[in-house]
Amino acid sequence: MAGQLKITLVKSPIGAIPKHKKTVEALGLKKLNKTVTVPDNAAMRGMAESVKHLVKVEEI
Repeated sequence: MAGQLKITLVKSPIGAIPKHKKTVEALGLKKLNKTVTVPDNAAMRGMAESVKHLVKVEEI
């Protein structure tokens, strides 16, 4: 786990539970189809895994 992750918001968090909304916001995603690049570590993978139904994750 030494690379980076590219995380894209592909589904709106409007109907999601509040914890998932906060996780999406903490990842830095504010609008649909926006992408952020984050370090590939256990914390970021865990956050992405908890909202996997809302985001698309790619390894860089």
